[in-house]
Amino acid sequence: MPQPLPPLAPYPMTLTWTLKPFTDLTLSELYALLQLRSEVFVVEQTCAFQDIDGQDQAAFHLLGHTESGELAAYTRLFGAGVSYPEASIGRVVVSPKYRRYSLGRVLLQESIAAVATLFGEQPIQIGAQLYLKEFYESFGFRQVGEGYLEDGIPHIHMIRS
Repeated sequence: MPQPLPPLAPYPMTLTWTLKPFTDLTLSELYALLQLRSEVFVVEQTCAFQDIDGQDQAAFHLLGHTESGELAAYTRLFGAGVSYPEASIGRVVVSPKYRRYSLGRVLLQESIAAVATLFGEQPIQIGAQLYLKEFYESFGFRQVGEGYLEDGIPHIHMIRS
């Protein structure tokens, strides 16, 4: 019988954060981020959708690497008017093997700070999976509008003012 998992703990290693526009990504970085997005959004969530959607070129990419160089966390960031009228954060993903260490919280903190650095303090809109509503609310996001289905997964729009 499997042993129960221990409670969540702070991540025991320091991540190195890199923020780059699409044109500055190396081929290895691009491959790693697309592989992680595919692993989680397509395979794990069993969702056949067009992940490579033509917006990566307009995004800044925030990559969190472990001390060994492995991509553990990732988001893409947009200025106002690209995905939404507000700045936005999307493709928020933590590698399954690192989820137990609250890296999602660190990733979102880093993403919000990066948006402020890139575009100034301003509202941020996201399209969040519904089950993560409370997680995003803990960062000051609030639901706006009705829920919707995206690729068969319940989502909501949220804004952080």
